[in-house]
Amino acid sequence: MTSTGPQAAWRSTSLRSAASLVDDILSAAETFGILPDVDLRPEAVVVRVPYRDLDGIPARTPAFAEAVSAAAVARGLIADPSLVQTVGMYVAQHSSVDARPFFLAALGYEPVGDTDAVDPLRTGPPLAFNPITGDARGRGRTHFDVFVPADQARARVDAALAAGGRLADDSYAPKWWSLASPDNHGVDIASWTDTFD
Repeated sequence: MTSTGPQAAWRSTSLRSAASLVDDILSAAETFGILPDVDLRPEAVVVRVPYRDLDGIPARTPAFAEAVSAAAVARGLIADPSLVQTVGMYVAQHSSVDARPFFLAALGYEPVGDTDAVDPLRTGPPLAFNPITGDARGRGRTHFDVFVPADQARARVDAALAAGGRLADDSYAPKWWSLASPDNHGVDIASWTDTFD
């Protein structure tokens, strides 16, 4: 499973202030042929270019992002990378069980590829289904993936450790860190894919 696509967030002082960026987003979307998701709130506006299929994001996404960023600055909105994240859930299932049909039906999600599922409007966390071996049937386990900008990942890891978590595996850092809660629930803190080779 991957993150749901590159995104940026700008703090605002009101809903009207946040909404002032919408026309600029629409203009840039039309200019560059991008279909962004826009989350508008009184505190901030978040713009994401989602992965709509397994081909990834459109090639003109960086140009779209530059145009929207320039418009946000011109409107006095303040970029805040600490607000940017995507939360994903991994459903660990016994190797002889396929739990995906249940979750597709229960959550109203759509299948992606052979192992993943997404909310059709991309508001809920994406799911990935992974078989486990050597475990008792009927004991499904789940862990969260939290995708954040590369320059925010280490701070998020440190905050989770300070809150009582423990480092389970950092062999893939800075791509991701695997953490465990005091009672051994799993969370991976992953940086955006711009850190990948």
